[in-house]
Amino acid sequence: MQNIIFIHGLESSGRGFKGRFFKTIFPDILTPDFKEFDPNIKMYDLLGARMDELNSILEKKKKWVLIGSSFGGLMGTVYTLKNPDNVIRLILLAPFLVSRKLKPSFYKAVDVPVTIFHGEKDNVVRYKPSLERAKMFFPNLEFNLVDDDHFLHKTVKSINWKELIPNT
Repeated sequence: MQNIIFIHGLESSGRGFKGRFFKTIFPDILTPDFKEFDPNIKMYDLLGARMDELNSILEKKKKWVLIGSSFGGLMGTVYTLKNPDNVIRLILLAPFLVSRKLKPSFYKAVDVPVTIFHGEKDNVVRYKPSLERAKMFFPNLEFNLVDDDHFLHKTVKSINWKELIPNT
């Protein structure tokens, strides 16, 4: 059994649609609730607090599969860039990658397999800037532009997750 974690988006939780869905496929997946979004907290302070939470979870075991959605995709990306030897695979769902905290001058590229699913109808996170940023960091990148919106409900249900994440 692999170590798998789902990292939810900005205003979501580990108990949202995706977290519940992943539990039906991978009963042992971790779907934690990270610090709740508060519009009065600066975005980068929230990112720092959530990254501290993520690091404390992931330090307990080695070799993770990370699934990050939107803001959780940013978190998974930052973790992977800092800890590439601890990540088997990174799967990003409509990731928010155009962040001041994710500049190419801060990190070097890593050879972790990365798969991205991004909706061409996403009106929250534009796919082209995210794709360009992902290409800077991940030479082993598979990018899937899908007929869906930011939430990717249709896409998430259509992916063969057991094939994407084998040996679970």
